[in-house]
Amino acid sequence: MSLNKLLLLVLAASVLAPCAAGAQAPARPRIGLVLGGGGARGTAHIGVLEVLDQLRVPVDCVAGTSMGALVSGAYASGLTPQQMLARLGTVDWRDLFDDNPSQTETNYRERRLSETYYPGLEFGVTDHGLRMAHGVVGGQKIKLFFNTLVGSERGERKIENLALPLSILATDIGTGNKVVLRDGQLSEAMRASMSVPALLSPVPYRGLKLVDGGLVDNLPIDEVKLRCNAEVVIAVDVGSPLSRPEDVDSIAAVTGQMINVLAEQNSVISRATIGPRDVYIKPGLEGITAADFVKFREGAASGRAAALAVADKLRRYSVTEQQYAAWTHKLRSALPPLPRVDEIRIAPLRHVNPENVAKHIEISPGQQLDTQVLERDLLRIYGDGDFESVDYLMQVAPGRNTLLINPVEKSWGPDYLRFGVSVEAGDKQNDFQVRGAYHRKWVNGYGGEWLSGAQLGERSNLFTEFYQPLDPRQRFFIEPAGALSRERLRVYQDDQRIAEYILRQKRAFLSAGMNFGVFGQARLGWLYRKLDTSIETGAPTLPTGKVTLRGWNAVLDLDQTDRVFFPSRGWFASANYFKNPGMGYSRLGVDLRAIHTWDPYVVNARYYYFRRLEGKLPLGDAGALGGFFTLSGYARNQILAGDIRFLSVRGEKIIGRMPLGLSGDLRAGVSLEFGRARERFTETHLEGWQQAASLYLGGDTPLGPLYLGYGHAKGGHHSIYLFLGLP
Repeated sequence: MSLNKLLLLVLAASVLAPCAAGAQAPARPRIGLVLGGGGARGTAHIGVLEVLDQLRVPVDCVAGTSMGALVSGAYASGLTPQQMLARLGTVDWRDLFDDNPSQTETNYRERRLSETYYPGLEFGVTDHGLRMAHGVVGGQKIKLFFNTLVGSERGERKIENLALPLSILATDIGTGNKVVLRDGQLSEAMRASMSVPALLSPVPYRGLKLVDGGLVDNLPIDEVKLRCNAEVVIAVDVGSPLSRPEDVDSIAAVTGQMINVLAEQNSVISRATIGPRDVYIKPGLEGITAADFVKFREGAASGRAAALAVADKLRRYSVTEQQYAAWTHKLRSALPPLPRVDEIRIAPLRHVNPENVAKHIEISPGQQLDTQVLERDLLRIYGDGDFESVDYLMQVAPGRNTLLINPVEKSWGPDYLRFGVSVEAGDKQNDFQVRGAYHRKWVNGYGGEWLSGAQLGERSNLFTEFYQPLDPRQRFFIEPAGALSRERLRVYQDDQRIAEYILRQKRAFLSAGMNFGVFGQARLGWLYRKLDTSIETGAPTLPTGKVTLRGWNAVLDLDQTDRVFFPSRGWFASANYFKNPGMGYSRLGVDLRAIHTWDPYVVNARYYYFRRLEGKLPLGDAGALGGFFTLSGYARNQILAGDIRFLSVRGEKIIGRMPLGLSGDLRAGVSLEFGRARERFTETHLEGWQQAASLYLGGDTPLGPLYLGYGHAKGGHHSIYLFLGLP
């Protein structure tokens, strides 16, 4: 090539080069996505993400607070908006905010304890005084849901290892400072950011206790500018509007309003930083509150509509199909298959024996991890009542996968004060009971428990018992117990109260037994009872004086109902046999129940049998009929007898639910009851089968079951009933 031609080529290249550069698309600006907090209103974020996906708008980093932390964590871990909606569609939100497992998966002793004492009034006796749980909801099921949402069961998901830079905002409850989580376990950070004070327990994190990030930064715009030097911010604001003063009329409303005030104040500051290139999206979420998680589809639709309304602004940041495909491929790489478990380890514990935890774990080394089985096992561990939370970590390493079970013992245990109250009012009798107990768990390595307490009211008592398992897995146990009691017996004849007796009792019992996992237990023991019956008012128509009973007592209790009160499904079977060889006296009691539901209807059937088998029946050992659901229309225990058959069927319709964080529902029901009593001490003129029915409203409340009902029995017997509290 000649020198002249070479000079011409160089000159042409120098002239054309600026034109070629000008023809190239300008460099894409760095985009930061901000997903604000707002509880269930944050489901609108999913709709916004759908539109971003539709318009091919990639982002370079994302920051989220509260519900925004959940959605941003799921997004950064690779879930598509459609996958998020599908996952949310499988969630029972009421169950998710109820830490307690189904009663069918709960420790038998804990079930019986919750029949007498409020779980929510469990005061820990510590070196620093009395302590309680840190929130209404511990967040046990919520954390397990987060684990599966982001794929933690396939290996530890850490924020710093995600394809998309992620920041999650939380608040240090100790100092009020903002805490930005840019590394560590993803699901733990999501759980911390959603810890609404007083509702959800704080999350311990590196020496801090973290709660909802919305208290300090509900719309973290500054964070994406720091995290990825964002030149453009897409901010989605789903904060709750403030309630009217007249609507702030309860403790819950005051707490919610306070949180909303703090969130709005810091959101105002964040919104002031929005520039002309930024895109601010405020979905219209009228009619959706922070607790309306069941309206997640409506929330997503609102977010979709709000994003489409600013589609022209968003399109400015669209990229080509090839560029977007490359971005999504990096973000949404396929998760590995569920790992094989080579080893199972339990984190160190202070009081609880690890073998008592291990007995609930059915997954064995060599098996592929089954998430449903694992979560059921963890809920059974939680159901033992010893832990604030029970989590897991799947540590995947070359050649060896370790499943780490991490139970966190209650910081306010293992010594507790427990309380219970029962109120009964009606047109025939009133009754009030208040009770308290000291409960010391894990007295020794096998899980010995000492429970002592007292009850004041119409049925007063003073008791102590010591439960001692004989092996680390608590399959076998012995239990000595002693009690003093005083009870008022009202004697009826022809529906008229004719006398009142006082029954005093001294009781000592030593039993040995076997636990059948979560199904129940059987026990056999020697029972000593000294009964002293005396008349207080009225005609002395019944035997008085002292009777001493000594003999063998066998008890079988099996319980697979799903809740202590107002169950919706399951069955219950109990049998109690006592034989006093010296007196030639024995008796047998059997109680069978079955519950089934056709939502929203529940049917409850019961059969009760009591019979003196031989010898003379003491008054204080008689069976009883009468009272709400046991021949409604009669007073409680109005019919005392030595031979009883009873059958009832109840039909209920669920007409309301408790708010999120509180278990239970409201029911309207009707009962049909049939009973026969022979060898009667009272109401001696009642021959044959008696029929009764009742109409009632009932609900499971924080103070225990509540009933308001009317009962009517054959022969014109009727009564009005009001019950509140624990029986």
